[in-house]
Amino acid sequence: MAEPGATARPVRARAAVAALFLTNGATYAGLVPRFPDLKDALALSNAEFGAAIAAFPLGSLLAGPLAALVQRRWGSAAVSVWCSVLLAADLVLVAVAGWWWALAGALLVAGALDAIVDVAMNAHGLRVQRRYGRSIVNSLHGLWSLGAIIGGITGSLAAGAAVPLPLHLCAAAVVLAAVAVLTRGFLLPGDDRGEQPEAGHGHRIPGRRLVGVLVALGMLCAAAALVEDTAASWGAVYLREELSAAPALAGMVFVALQAAQMAGRFSGDRVVHRFGPRAVARCGGVLVLLGTGSALLWPSPLGTIAGFAVAGCGIATLIPAGMHAADELPGLPPGTGLAVVGWVYRIGILSGPPVVGLLADAYSLRAGLLVVPVAGLLVLLLAVNLPTGRPTASGRDRS
Repeated sequence: MAEPGATARPVRARAAVAALFLTNGATYAGLVPRFPDLKDALALSNAEFGAAIAAFPLGSLLAGPLAALVQRRWGSAAVSVWCSVLLAADLVLVAVAGWWWALAGALLVAGALDAIVDVAMNAHGLRVQRRYGRSIVNSLHGLWSLGAIIGGITGSLAAGAAVPLPLHLCAAAVVLAAVAVLTRGFLLPGDDRGEQPEAGHGHRIPGRRLVGVLVALGMLCAAAALVEDTAASWGAVYLREELSAAPALAGMVFVALQAAQMAGRFSGDRVVHRFGPRAVARCGGVLVLLGTGSALLWPSPLGTIAGFAVAGCGIATLIPAGMHAADELPGLPPGTGLAVVGWVYRIGILSGPPVVGLLADAYSLRAGLLVVPVAGLLVLLLAVNLPTGRPTASGRDRS
């Protein structure tokens, strides 16, 4: 049975879930500009640092299969809020880590919590979107990017001012947790399952092909996430160690990528409606390939920042498109496609940081960053799994 007022657009719920996307983007991004400080403080090699950073996607991978179960047990609203609070608190553990294993352990927990928040937050956002009757998911992801920019700028300023890492991250944890708690009373009440799209909508896809499509959509999201994750994990280190950039400038690789990605996401609903998800994704793959490829061919601090900004524009709509396509696949129980794609794409990005680190130790960090244009090529190949048609008024895609 529909809840009272189900036909009205839930403006307050949209604002609340938008705030959760914003805080989620800011949480990890605020840590990114301090990675060189963590690496130096623990005297880690590139390979050791890459392995520690890989604990984050590993935690996401381990917790991914549990995300749907946790959501069904407590609901997307409660899980989004309280796991966001725990994720913010985990920043304190990162700040006080005194050994490699402690840093890796804190990032493992952070990754696990982030995977659960990611599924719950997107599920609640898609629930709000169904109430609206039109696409809003790209704008929600745009606010995630805005949060990442805020976190990245804050972290860069803290690094430039040499603010002690514990002070910086403890203050950030308090603010982020407080914002998450404040959203609790404005999210949609009731059971998530009552507003999920009906299973079996449209033409059923044979079992093997259905699995293949889910894996391909997960890999498409993984390619986009790899571009973003590489900028986060290695951008500041690359600018400082190989291009001799100032500490305050080093974090701008990730900030520039997020700024371009945010702009692309805020305009993404209109662009995808006009040209279709597949065409937009292919164009995005070209932007990633050309932007980061040229930055690595002719290295400079400003050129690297600009190249990753172009890549950010290219990946803007990829993860929302992949998740939405998976959530609308016929023949699946509600929410299953979203959870499976989220898990698959986290498998894909798990190898990114250590591969870059190993290539950096064997050759150079510039060589390690070649994984990014390769990801752009992968997007070009996998975009065929997205719908070609424009979304209808109900939010479904005409193929």
